[in-house]
Amino acid sequence: MGRDNDEKEDQRKWPIDIQTSKLLDWLVDRRHCKLKWQNAVLVIREKINNAIQDMPENEEIKQLLSGSYIHYFHCLRIVEILRRTEASTKNIFGGYSSQRMKDWQEIVCLYEKDNVYLAELSSLLVRNVNYEIPSLKKQISKCQQLQQEYSRKELEYINNAAVLRERFFTSCKQFGIKGNDVHQELISLCNDLPSGLDGIAEGTSDLTDALELYEACVEFVCGSVSEPIAPLLKHIQLKGNTTVYEWRTGQVPSAIEQPANMVIQQPTESSDMIDWGDDEESGMDQSGDIDWGITVEDNTEVNSEEHGADVIDWGDDTTAAVEIDVVESGAEGDDGVAKGNDALTILENPETRNQFINELMELQEFLSQRLVEMNEEADILSINQFQTAPAIIQSQDMAKVVAMTTRVKDLIQRLTNVKMRHLFMIHASPRYIDRVTELLQQKLKQAGTVGEKQHQMVKKQQQSLEEQAALEPKLDLLIQQTKELRKLVSDSLDPTLERGSH
Repeated sequence: MGRDNDEKEDQRKWPIDIQTSKLLDWLVDRRHCKLKWQNAVLVIREKINNAIQDMPENEEIKQLLSGSYIHYFHCLRIVEILRRTEASTKNIFGGYSSQRMKDWQEIVCLYEKDNVYLAELSSLLVRNVNYEIPSLKKQISKCQQLQQEYSRKELEYINNAAVLRERFFTSCKQFGIKGNDVHQELISLCNDLPSGLDGIAEGTSDLTDALELYEACVEFVCGSVSEPIAPLLKHIQLKGNTTVYEWRTGQVPSAIEQPANMVIQQPTESSDMIDWGDDEESGMDQSGDIDWGITVEDNTEVNSEEHGADVIDWGDDTTAAVEIDVVESGAEGDDGVAKGNDALTILENPETRNQFINELMELQEFLSQRLVEMNEEADILSINQFQTAPAIIQSQDMAKVVAMTTRVKDLIQRLTNVKMRHLFMIHASPRYIDRVTELLQQKLKQAGTVGEKQHQMVKKQQQSLEEQAALEPKLDLLIQQTKELRKLVSDSLDPTLERGSH
């Protein structure tokens, strides 16, 4: 019999494993608490709210009342404190005449009736474990994710701003400017255009041997030619980048009247067209605004284009027609004054510049073809063909022809590169410089806008850090309170179960 009592005593000491989420249901099922315990709690909460309105000045009581939720064990502690502070109100029967003490003693009694306090503590424990703690953890995790996202976007905006600034400086580099004052630098650059064109004209002096070789080959293969070879190129070699008037009439103008506006034989909207491409032989021709001389024209004579010789039937005497044409072009009553397009230099005027480029490309094509022929040393027919050629043709070797080709290509590149194309557009239309300035500065504005977004990401990241810093102490406190609730519930269950076993 004694052994059975010992076994029962040991069984009562065994721990009871109850899932937190089912704790409250377990208490109700085992009738440790009533099903409608919430109604009793509502009455108790109302009495607590009324009781805390009149409390003595006590630091510990202030700390207890400053908590987010006052439960049964807080009330027990308040009663213990009031026993000291309200000791003077104790009567001869051991009771207290203080209303404060009466109120809190009543609250404690209501809590203990039907174990309402145990149900409330269990409810708080379940809510903290199932809702409050996961919610705070989720908020903290969201803050951490936002920080990573803001950090990623910040880096993305930094890179985008750098790309936009790089594009700006790349565009400026194409123009040959620094980008500190785009408008003024473009004006200064445009003022330097004449000297740059004069430099290109001076570079034609290095093409003498190439032209001589070209003429010798043409005369050897075709015999005498009726039209001069590369007349404009030879003119520039001899006289430099003269006015169109001098090239057309053969006379130096007595005076030059520059055009009031520089829009030259092109629609007004062409000044708004910009090709930002890097391909030096693309873009402008296709738009139809300006022919940059990419294709070789069949007719290299300027006089026939200027005065429409093919419109009038001058008869069979071609020479007479040419003589009349020259007389007409020089006898316009201008007294040797170069006006309009005639006042421009050969390389400034699109028409003559295109002819100059065409002649250079014609010379380049000849040299390229000559290299192919010289490279075919095993071709007996080719060797026999040039046995009777002039010495200037037979004395050339591949290295010399390659050097000639390089010099021609260099002149074409200098005249048709992106920078020079834009300079011609600026020179032709004052509005174009404003358009270019606006487009270049727009790149910097975009970089500035992206930079502002980057600063916003930094600010949001800091706000998220501050929010996380505020939530983490709350989570730590809630976890600590939950652990205390768990211990209180666990400790409270032992005597309850023991009473239930009896």
